Amino acid sequence: MGPIRKSKNKRRTRDLDLIHGDLRHPTQLKQHIALVPEEDRPGLGRFHCIECAKFFESQANLEAHFSGKRHKRRMRMLKEDPYTIEEANAAVGQGVKSFIESRRKAKEAEELGQKPMEIDAEM
Repeated sequence: MGPIRKSKNKRRTRDLDLIHGDLRHPTQLKQHIALVPEEDRPGLGRFHCIECAKFFESQANLEAHFSGKRHKRRMRMLKEDPYTIEEANAAVGQGVKSFIESRRKAKEAEELGQKPMEIDAEM
């Protein structure tokens, strides 16, 4: 492994689909935060940006981060829903009928003002 590969992985952040899961299910976020002890987190884990999955030393740093370009870009990317397994299978030609049917049902539920059902895959 050369120096380029190490630097690419050094600042790797959580993927968007994991952050979507954190925002939907707070218990998943608590489990992720519990992986790192409080003493090892910057600012003892008090200042946390959930959308970027980063800890900061102080409130001032956190507020500066909120007005930054990277945070705004991440927020814009999080507005889109992540791809589901059904969408991936439909893209390669498997289960296209069931995907179209589920999309139609979701659209009808949205038109009626109901919240569409969410199907979460457990990992």
